Amino acid sequence: MADGTVAVVTGAARGIGRGIALVLGEAGATVYVTDRESRDRRHSALPGTVEDTAEQLEERGGRGIPVRVDHTDDRAVEALFARVRDEHGGLDLLVANAFDGNALPFAGGPFWTLPLDHWRNMIDAGVRSHLVSAWHAAPLLIERKGMVVLTGYADPSAEVIAGHLFYDLAMTCVSRLARSLAHDLRPHGVTALAVSPGFTRTEAIVAELGDDLPGTDSVEFPGRAVRALLEDPEAGRHAGRTVPVADLAGEYGFTDIR
Repeated sequence: MADGTVAVVTGAARGIGRGIALVLGEAGATVYVTDRESRDRRHSALPGTVEDTAEQLEERGGRGIPVRVDHTDDRAVEALFARVRDEHGGLDLLVANAFDGNALPFAGGPFWTLPLDHWRNMIDAGVRSHLVSAWHAAPLLIERKGMVVLTGYADPSAEVIAGHLFYDLAMTCVSRLARSLAHDLRPHGVTALAVSPGFTRTEAIVAELGDDLPGTDSVEFPGRAVRALLEDPEAGRHAGRTVPVADLAGEYGFTDIR
């Protein structure tokens, strides 16, 4: 990865966003670490803040810039990307990862039994936040012919992903959003795609199920996929696709940390 790489990773206080930020830091990138979780304003009892992630990635050789952002607040998102423009003039990578899917108990069932508040935490705090971040980032990405990576989940074999209408709708929307972003950004030299992690040992999963989970991935495994894509001069062949992280591991030859 070239020196001077500038990235924004949303939803990076913990989970997959944190893992992606750490791997980018290991590669020497400057990473704006965004999330609504900060040391002076907590929303969850789970570990992790923007400051924690920024410090951890600096220990690996990158530069971490923690920014507390509620990605459902359009003005806050606008201010984030205005800051990136003022400080760097452009952007090499946006990882749109913010998603509040665990804000309510997650259990599938008939759609009329599911709380309607899942629309807010999955569609507004997930799909819409991906779009708003990409909307503000697009001019900066065009400046550097950069890349947009959305995180989502794909399961073509599932009639309803996880048996949960709102989750199925959100993940399907992310895949379609990646395709539409790629269509509009491709003529400007910007690659857009979605990556689909496997079952990942996030802080929320570990708190619920424990750390000894055979067949699961670390939060850094998707980060290695993002780094491989960013370093591939032919990554445009993936534009518009939703690609499983495991498939990218096979293609690029990277492995998980355990």
